Amino acid sequence: MTNKAGRSGSCILAGFALAAMLSCTTPSASAHEADRRVADANALATTDTASRPQPQSTRRSVARAEKGPYYVDFRARTAASWGHAFVWYGKTSEKAVEVAGLTPAGDTLAYVLGHITFVPSETGASYGDLDPEYLTASYRVYLNEADAKRVFAYIKELQASSPVWNAETVNCTGFIGDIAEFMGLKVPHRWQRPENFVNSLKEINGGRQMVRLSAK
Repeated sequence: MTNKAGRSGSCILAGFALAAMLSCTTPSASAHEADRRVADANALATTDTASRPQPQSTRRSVARAEKGPYYVDFRARTAASWGHAFVWYGKTSEKAVEVAGLTPAGDTLAYVLGHITFVPSETGASYGDLDPEYLTASYRVYLNEADAKRVFAYIKELQASSPVWNAETVNCTGFIGDIAEFMGLKVPHRWQRPENFVNSLKEINGGRQMVRLSAK
C-alpha cells in the first residue's frame, strides 16, 4: 500500500484536490506524543454512548450479546484547517486504546510539501487524537475476538505499509477508509472533510454496531 494513487487519480481538478488535501492538516505530534497509545478511562468513556440505564448485570449481558468485547472507533477531530480522521481500537473492558492514523512526519514544512509530492508519514497518535474536546465525529463498531484479531492485525499491517503521506492521494480519510473496507463496511467517497467522512460512514452503514467478517 505504498502509493495508492489509483484511488484518486492525478486528473482530479486542482481546486477540488486542494480542498480534499486539507483533510489532514495537523502536523504530526512530537515524538513523545506519537508514542502515546493510552487514553484515560474518562476519555474512552465519553465516546461509548450506546450504554443504557439498565442494571449492571443486564448491561453486561447485552454488551456481550450485541456488541462484542472489542471495537474499532472511526473518529474525526478539529485541526488547523479541515480536521483529521483516525481510529481508536481496543477491548471494551480495558482502559488502553490504540490509535492509528496517517499524518505527515515532521513540521509544517512536511505538510506543505505533501501537497505537491510524497513525504514521510507517521501512523500512530498525533496531537489531539486522545483529547475528547477536539472530537467532531465518532462511529464505533464492535467485534468478536476472532474478528478483532484479524482487524487489529490488518491495522498494524496498514501502518507498516504506509510510509508516505500525500494530500491528494494518500491521506487520513483514505487510511481509515481502508480499515472500514477490510471490515466489510460500505465506504463513502474519500474526498470530503474528515467529520463528514465519519458521519457518512455511519449513515451509509445504517449505524450498525456489530460487524462480523466473512470467512477467510
